[in-house]
Amino acid sequence: MWFELLVLIIGIAFGFFHKGKEDFRGLLKTGAIIGVILGVIFGIIAFLFAPGLLGLGLGIAGAVGIFIGIIILVIIFIVGAFIGDFLEDKLKKE
Repeated sequence: MWFELLVLIIGIAFGFFHKGKEDFRGLLKTGAIIGVILGVIFGIIAFLFAPGLLGLGLGIAGAVGIFIGIIILVIIFIVGAFIGDFLEDKLKKE
């Protein structure tokens, strides 16, 4: 929970201090690409170091789990960036 809260706070700071509107679709796309790459890498590592069918199960499940975890963190970051953009817009107009 603390890690997700930290990601949200970093997202808010990113949205607030980065000038202009953020490219939320680009952030999500980049996060998905990173999630796939890390999922495949850790899936291959689990497949190589765990014996037999256990390695195959851990490799596939681990890759999918890592991808889903990264996508969730990216969505939390995007929500934080959206809040930061909103705060930037409201505080800079005054």
